[in-house]
Amino acid sequence: MNSRTFGRTGADVSEIGFGAWAIGGSWGDVSSQDAKAALNAALDAGVSFIDTADVYGDGRSEQLIAEVLKQRGGARPFVATKAGRRLSPHIASGYTRENLTAFVERSLVNLDVDCLDLVQLHCPPPEVYYQQEVFGYMDDLVAAGKIRHYGVSVEKVEEALKAIEFPNVASIQIIFNIFRQRPAALFLQEAKRRNIAVIARVPLASGLLTGKMSAQTAFATDDHRSFNRHGEAFDVGETFSGVPYEVALAAVEKIRELVPEGVPMAQFALRWILMDSGVTTVIPGAKNVQQAQANSAASALPAIPAPVMHALRQIYLQDIAPFVHQRW
Repeated sequence: MNSRTFGRTGADVSEIGFGAWAIGGSWGDVSSQDAKAALNAALDAGVSFIDTADVYGDGRSEQLIAEVLKQRGGARPFVATKAGRRLSPHIASGYTRENLTAFVERSLVNLDVDCLDLVQLHCPPPEVYYQQEVFGYMDDLVAAGKIRHYGVSVEKVEEALKAIEFPNVASIQIIFNIFRQRPAALFLQEAKRRNIAVIARVPLASGLLTGKMSAQTAFATDDHRSFNRHGEAFDVGETFSGVPYEVALAAVEKIRELVPEGVPMAQFALRWILMDSGVTTVIPGAKNVQQAQANSAASALPAIPAPVMHALRQIYLQDIAPFVHQRW
């Protein structure tokens, strides 16, 4: 497992991390036993970065992580969580000192630690990016010893660029994959210049880029790939990267022709993300041991040749970009 430096924090983290949304909820049923086994498998494979949130399973994801890390002992991985989405309604005026402090203190209990490694504002409303006082509250939580660093998880490239204007934002989490290539044009370069850590989420486009889905694939009613197809519950870009399902399936077949023989498409898609040095870590989810092990193995793949990278870019520009490029 290769590692990269997590921006100005100086921490070394695995370039393949563990996205812990699926073990919390909204991806169909995942037993606690399977969830903990998947996380253990990732850690055994050298993963040293875990991404979760206080709303994943209403704290279940954080609590499962705490259980696994307590049982394992030894050196702790870098654990990032998020705050803000517990607000109902989720509006900018809810990003108060009192609410953010309460969210952080709840995560401290769930993760069973005295100080959180990283807290990310969880895709806040656009107005928050213009409210300097909110970032001041985060500075105060650092000063109080409740969090070490803070960042922002964003929906749009423009939000990412705005967030990194605040001097103490250490990281940005953004959707970046073969189907969402816009961050590479400007944002990743600027983040690298400013030494901002970048966490690439939704790396497999909600499973589409595993190459294992078809028009007949069925999803459980409690899986966001069923209930958020059109953005009914949250931003539609979080589900299948915002690409219409049938359009994405057709593009996957073109990508399949470019994948080296013997390499799973999911690993190939993760390696594509790692080709950009502006990315610090990629956080695929895993619901079982096999998925966790396969994701981790992507770090060992050789670089993707330039002609293949060019071909993937053309597929994006011709088939995918019209649906997503200017939207996010």
